Amino acid sequence: MIDTRLPLSDDERYRAWPLVKRLLTEHGAVHWRKYVVAFVLMAVSAACTAASAYLIGDVINQAYVNRNLRGIVILGGITALLFTVKGLATYGHTVVLSRIGNRIVADNQRAVFSKLLSEGLSFFSDRHSTEFIARLSTGAAAVTQVLNLLITSVGRDALSLIGLITVMVLQDPMMSFFAFVVAPPALFFLRKLIRRIYKIGRSQFQGGTRILETLQETLQGIRIVKAFTLEDTMRERFDANVAAVEHEANKMARVSARASPLMETLGGIAIALAITYGGYRVIDTGASPGQFFSFIAAFLLAYEPAKRLARLNIELNSGLVGVRILFEVIDSPPSEPVDTGMPDLRIASPRLEFDDVHFAYRGDQAVLRGMSFVAEPGKLTALVGPSGGGKSTVFNLLLRFYDSEHGRIAIDGQDITKVSRRSLRQTVAYVGQDVFLFRGTIRENIAFGKPDASEDEIVAAAKGAYAHDFIMQFPQGYDSPVGEYGLQLSGGQRQRIAIARALIKNAPIILLDEATAALDSESELAVREAMDHLFEGRTTLAIAHRLHTISHADRIYVIEGGHAVESGRHDELLAQSGRYASFYGLQLKQQEPRLPAATQA
Repeated sequence: MIDTRLPLSDDERYRAWPLVKRLLTEHGAVHWRKYVVAFVLMAVSAACTAASAYLIGDVINQAYVNRNLRGIVILGGITALLFTVKGLATYGHTVVLSRIGNRIVADNQRAVFSKLLSEGLSFFSDRHSTEFIARLSTGAAAVTQVLNLLITSVGRDALSLIGLITVMVLQDPMMSFFAFVVAPPALFFLRKLIRRIYKIGRSQFQGGTRILETLQETLQGIRIVKAFTLEDTMRERFDANVAAVEHEANKMARVSARASPLMETLGGIAIALAITYGGYRVIDTGASPGQFFSFIAAFLLAYEPAKRLARLNIELNSGLVGVRILFEVIDSPPSEPVDTGMPDLRIASPRLEFDDVHFAYRGDQAVLRGMSFVAEPGKLTALVGPSGGGKSTVFNLLLRFYDSEHGRIAIDGQDITKVSRRSLRQTVAYVGQDVFLFRGTIRENIAFGKPDASEDEIVAAAKGAYAHDFIMQFPQGYDSPVGEYGLQLSGGQRQRIAIARALIKNAPIILLDEATAALDSESELAVREAMDHLFEGRTTLAIAHRLHTISHADRIYVIEGGHAVESGRHDELLAQSGRYASFYGLQLKQQEPRLPAATQA
């Protein structure tokens, strides 16, 4: 669903004219030279249109009054030349505007993507990714649409209208009066449509994001959809979203088209009056027929640009819905403030320390309540305990996805809130239970740990992760595609690629979040052997639910209720007969084979 914290705002800065001014200053001014070229070409096109309307009068007079064939031939050649110049000018300004528009779209897409990368996890936690896809695609295109609308309205329509009105006034000032009878009632009527257009545009955007949301979730969860025979359910949900958008689109079509009957009616009345008066002038006052036809031609040619200008406010506000969508993301306060001015984290001995740390994701629902523990340099420290105790939150705070509300988290004696996030995260390698591989090749995914890694470094990391052998069994070796989310690889293969990615980073601190929980015994053994290489000389903090996977840890902390309730080595904790011993005994009991009921009897 659309997040209410990013509404389509009615804030003063997001109203029509402040937005237009911002577009002109932020984007129009950057490309002003190209816009001048486009404007000049549109002026040439408008002049050719007006001149061709003016020449019609001379053609009529040469044919029917003067009967001058030579004059008609000359005027015909001039007309052909005018239309040729107009065609070249139209081609030129269309290409120039398209190039400007493509650059603006690209710049805005980069700006939105960069803004999203600068946000913290809290910004994304209660939003759906499709919202940002919709804002990126719709908003970036809307900026170009609005700017092109403004330029073409002024350069093409307004200049054409001025030129044609000039021809009309030159031919007959009195007849020109009838051209303006449509303006007052049209403007009064069109003003009432603007707010309606905005509301419908907002609903269309929200419905479009729901369509993308359903599509993305269906494709990402296609295994669940198939396994639970949810095809009909997802089809109904998708159909309902599409129907809602279709309804809003039909409503937009009806509302935006309401101006047409009025404009056509008023235009017809004006033309009828002009024809009647022009006929009277020719028949009763002796005016030349060329003058009459030139006026009518200019009037008819002026009708379309006048109608487009009358609809400008509707089209403008419709386009500005997308501009608001874009700027609301760009303008939102950063949830992860820029800290490039802060000092870098310098590590000589990577000792991790939590000292009385408190944290809550929501209000007063505390997750950590005085968390305190130490992970010594070069040692494996494990966090165990029931779900919801705060283990994963420890990792979130260590990586500064969130900041603690009270207490201190230090690495090598340095408070992590006093150093830059980038330097902190560069010292940490993370391997999670749900491995995320990017679409691309195996080589590319390993190199994400060190973007400038050489081929030898990539191969060495793969060998250290026990991944080289299975990689070389693929026909394309390291160039084998992993597929979306790495689904072309098995779970164990994905885990070993993730470990290779962590190895090549060569970070002094390793965070392992249930890195073997989803693997079978054979894959788990291979991954654990790979992780032994990963641990060497590094401070490792591991979360584990299967206690046998961390029984060799140098220190184990039992996390329950947001703080450490026990600590020690595996054998020491068993000897205490406390919470750890209870968890361990329960897991052993669960692993015992159950006898058939008949045997038990």
